Amino acid sequence: MALWSDKKEFIFKAVEEMYTDVASRPDTVFHFPTGRSACVFVGYPAEQLDGLPAEATESFAGVGYPFAADVIRPGDTVLDIGSGSGTDALIAAMLTGQNGVVYGLDMTRAMREKLQRIVAAKKIGHVRVIEGNAEQIPLPDASVDVVTSNGVLNLVPDKPAAFGEIARILKPGGRLQISDIALRVPVSEQSRADPRLWAECVVGAITEDDYVSLLRAACLSVEVFRDMDYFAGSVNASTRRAAQALGAHAIVMRGCKPEIAS
Repeated sequence: MALWSDKKEFIFKAVEEMYTDVASRPDTVFHFPTGRSACVFVGYPAEQLDGLPAEATESFAGVGYPFAADVIRPGDTVLDIGSGSGTDALIAAMLTGQNGVVYGLDMTRAMREKLQRIVAAKKIGHVRVIEGNAEQIPLPDASVDVVTSNGVLNLVPDKPAAFGEIARILKPGGRLQISDIALRVPVSEQSRADPRLWAECVVGAITEDDYVSLLRAACLSVEVFRDMDYFAGSVNASTRRAAQALGAHAIVMRGCKPEIAS
């Protein structure tokens, strides 16, 4: 059994504490890029950001630009796993239009409350904020057209469970776009056993090959089509060194759940 498997509760708690700070103290300098400047750094077009409330982008903590996958269509039902303060959920809502639905799923109360305030203030009726985590998604089978996630699944202890949940809630032919951290060198089990390190966005990550293999094992067809040196944007020298030692980098993937054979 992996050394970290019995510490899941503490891992989730450490992650929640970190992202509560990102939500409630957005002017703080973190070891990873945050805010609108982070959006620009990872590839969001300025004109797209200009259409979003500053309260959403100020607590952005994603690692890439998943919308480069170009998989969301008008009228889609979309799930944003780890929606945070709503940068991606709100962009998805623009792309689906009023006839679509966007679920913003997050385990951190401060992030959910922030997104709910934005949705209420802007009267965005087709964005629905829900509590939960990727290992147990509170949506029915085959209920979603698109899953999007940005810098979140590396923080999930049981990745096979999370990827199985994504496959479960996607409709046949459903699509996914994922930005996340991947490694070139595996992390030791001893490092993974320290819950404090999971919120650092490095020790919870797996190798790029393993990431793709696990998604495919969940019957999801995926491809990596973009990568970048995300941790070059960190102001923390020790974080940059740790990331470099493990070959940590951001990837963007697109994929789909195959249609059921007739």
